[in-house]
Amino acid sequence: MAPYSLHSDFLKQGESKSARCDELKSLITKGCSKAKIENPRGSISIDKDKPVTNRKKEVAEKLKPDQITQIQPQKLSLNLRSGEAQTFKLKFKRAEDYPIDLYYLMDLSFSMKDDLENVKNLGTDLMREMQEITSDFRIGFGSFVEKTVMPYISTTPARLLNPCTSNENCTSPFSYKNVLKLTENGQQFNSLVSKQQISGNLDSPEGGFDAIMQVAVCGDAIGWRNVTRLLVFSTDAGFHFAGDGKLGGIVLPNDGKCHLENNMYTMSHYYDYPSIAHLVQKLSDNNIQTIFAVTEEFQPVYKELKNLIPKSAVGTLSSNSSNVIKLIIDSYNSLSSEVILENNKVPEGVSIKYKSICKNGVVGTGENGRKCSNISIGDEVSFDITIESQKCPSQGKSETIRIKPLGFNEDVEIVLNFICECECSKGGEPLSKICHNGNGTFECGACRCNEGRIGRLCECSTDEVRTDDLDGNCRKDNGTDICSNNGDCVCGTCECKKRENPEERYSGKFCDCDNFNCDRSNNKLCGGHGRCECRVCICDANYTGSACDCSLDTSTCLAANKQICNGRGTCECGVCKCTNPKFQGPTCEICPTCPGVCAEHKECVQCRAFETGEKKDTCQRDCSYFNLIRVKDRDKLPQPADQSYPLSHCKERDANDCWFYYTYAVRNDTMREVYVVETLECPAGPDIIPIVAGVVAGIVLIGLALLLIWKLLMIIHDRREFAKFEKEKMNAKWDTGENPIYKSAVTTVVNPKYEGK
Repeated sequence: MAPYSLHSDFLKQGESKSARCDELKSLITKGCSKAKIENPRGSISIDKDKPVTNRKKEVAEKLKPDQITQIQPQKLSLNLRSGEAQTFKLKFKRAEDYPIDLYYLMDLSFSMKDDLENVKNLGTDLMREMQEITSDFRIGFGSFVEKTVMPYISTTPARLLNPCTSNENCTSPFSYKNVLKLTENGQQFNSLVSKQQISGNLDSPEGGFDAIMQVAVCGDAIGWRNVTRLLVFSTDAGFHFAGDGKLGGIVLPNDGKCHLENNMYTMSHYYDYPSIAHLVQKLSDNNIQTIFAVTEEFQPVYKELKNLIPKSAVGTLSSNSSNVIKLIIDSYNSLSSEVILENNKVPEGVSIKYKSICKNGVVGTGENGRKCSNISIGDEVSFDITIESQKCPSQGKSETIRIKPLGFNEDVEIVLNFICECECSKGGEPLSKICHNGNGTFECGACRCNEGRIGRLCECSTDEVRTDDLDGNCRKDNGTDICSNNGDCVCGTCECKKRENPEERYSGKFCDCDNFNCDRSNNKLCGGHGRCECRVCICDANYTGSACDCSLDTSTCLAANKQICNGRGTCECGVCKCTNPKFQGPTCEICPTCPGVCAEHKECVQCRAFETGEKKDTCQRDCSYFNLIRVKDRDKLPQPADQSYPLSHCKERDANDCWFYYTYAVRNDTMREVYVVETLECPAGPDIIPIVAGVVAGIVLIGLALLLIWKLLMIIHDRREFAKFEKEKMNAKWDTGENPIYKSAVTTVVNPKYEGK
């Protein structure tokens, strides 16, 4: 809902009544005074604000549950304007000595026989332990087994009487039994539980969901009060849920209603098991916090179930339930130390955001903004709740939403009233003369026409709308479209069309003007420095041009010497146009082909100060344009920080490779001053002796190094040859018994003619 103009002469020719709704700044710009603008704002009023209870359980006076307040405020009314969020603070404090109702729901299948023995004394023992937490504690007991149909139990007559297969004396199977209504008498709990008998069934999962549903919805039979409600679900097995009833031919969904007769669930054979989502809804609606006391084997299953059921806890039950009291106490402390806010369904277009301010100033947003953890008894936390409406409901009626902490019986009622119309519409003038002699109601500066009448002043009837004569009044000339094709002709007057963007609109007698078709610069309408009226830019001060893109400000053209464009150009639209093509840059100070200041004056400084250089013969003629001041050293040269005019420091070299230093400055735009150091810095000549000694030493050292390398290589080569010789010697195969070189001195000759005679 936008601000609305009440000014009767506000609309221009061709503008529709919707143009009265606009942004506040736009309405003022278009000439509407603030006194004539209706701009309703949202508001918050607290209708019930009872402070949270501060007390201790030692106080003699015992308060009833409905006298204890843990959340504040309790009722608010919000007036919501579309797009404008309203924020209020919600305070929560855990009351001390708050009453507790605990209902113990136990699986009595045969596997829980040893557990039943340990639960028989649970009443008095738990009463004694809970006295540390609250002085107002009640306890109840219920049991469950399974649906009494096949295949969950055996339906043979003998097994219906005693479902146990051994000689054990078991009771008949049942779905759910409310054994003991919530009571303050712990001894009665022990007495009734002691009389309970174990039962049995066929399959492993049990019908616990049927029992939980009945405990949640049968408030009168269970005896629930509007206090902290705890349901302890004790089992050593899994569970059946919606759909499993088909095994027994049960297909009718659970109706979520109470069906207890004589404290027995009578419709287990008729209705299917409830779904998890159905259980979550009923437990939340009845503010019941669930503690799953299950054995180690089924911990993973029930932890997954815990994630689906808000404000629930899982504890590990020992095999014989001996630790059940400690489990209940620990689980209760875990549940009660966390507060989680939830709200019922909000109307369409309404959104809620939560921000939590928990203990020690810890802030949570998003989903964490709904909850605070580690809250001890007596601790106080707060929530900032923001509610925003994006549109008005179709009926415009009030809506009511409720916010409550999960597991608690208290809630906050919030009544939402929507601001959808201006207040001025309530004081309209029926049958006003302004509206064509009573053909409409004059309200909010405009006419609301009676049925059958149209036009800005209700001057036409619907029967007269389409005639050639009236259409002719909506044409600019004979060759143009009706209302320039940008509007409708109503009673001979153009009513311009609305645009998707509310900031864009057509105007003019023939809808031939608009405020969005002007020239653009930098992709902005009128360069962002003007407004568009009838397709022409109306520029802001210091801007001109068809797109208001030409700035008249010359500050961006100032060079470092405070001259506009360095004196070498003109400033156009805040940008320098350099007249000398050699100069470039945003302020015409860059000249890539120009010699620098130092190089430009080098020759003249050299001839004036030292009587050297290329201009020493023409020095008087060419170099008398500056004043020369000599200083003894470089420290005496003027520094830029000490001067109010530009100053250049120069370092140049002469033909003898000597350096000289000077500064060049122009004072008052005319007087040129040069400060020069009167002594030259010449490089010293080379020292010959160290150079020669170094060269000789280098040659000798290199020669010695080469000799050492050669000697090393020869030693390595000789060792390799000797090793090769030794190896071949070891591999020699000749007989070492005789000398192969030795020859005997005796020679024996045989006479061939000798015959031995």
